[in-house]
Amino acid sequence: MLIQIHPQNPQPRLIKQVAECLKDGGVIVYPTDTIYGLGCDIFQHKAVDKICTIKNIDPAKVQLSFICRDLSHLSDYTKSIDTPLYRMLKNYLPGPYTFILPASKQVPKILQTKKSTIGLRIPDNVICRHILDILGNPLLSTSLPGEMVEEYTDPEIIHEKFGHVVDMVIDGGTGGMVPSTIVDCVTDNWIITRQGTGEWAA
Repeated sequence: MLIQIHPQNPQPRLIKQVAECLKDGGVIVYPTDTIYGLGCDIFQHKAVDKICTIKNIDPAKVQLSFICRDLSHLSDYTKSIDTPLYRMLKNYLPGPYTFILPASKQVPKILQTKKSTIGLRIPDNVICRHILDILGNPLLSTSLPGEMVEEYTDPEIIHEKFGHVVDMVIDGGTGGMVPSTIVDCVTDNWIITRQGTGEWAA
């Protein structure tokens, strides 16, 4: 199903429809502040498994990321964060960044790597924020399978390619082509492991 949601003023009825799909274990393609991503409710294990199958990845070997509404959820899903790290996160989020952080026990095991880390995102995207408000849980966030191609910026083409394997494709306008910048914050020496859209000056 292709569902058109206004990027600045998302229709509440449609947002509710997306949230219900996710709560029922659905898999969606949705816009972020960078590229279109594959997502599901992080507590729906079968949906997480389905995304891993679509992408042909082993969750134990690949760092899966999820998106939160804001930093107030940080303490739920990460271990204690010191003041300098918190200040830095507050400075850069919401924005086109993924931060690798130590996972707390509340993070579903399937989303943790063997090193017990998580990838955390807070995209600067209105549709994402509204979905998270209604859903009440973080959303899994991973790129579409295969190489990033220009076709992946067009929700209608994405629907043609993946509509048969996902439950819903959200059309929130043209997407980007460059993914988020990944910053590893597990130690005190923060390291960029992938340069993406986000500029980094910390």
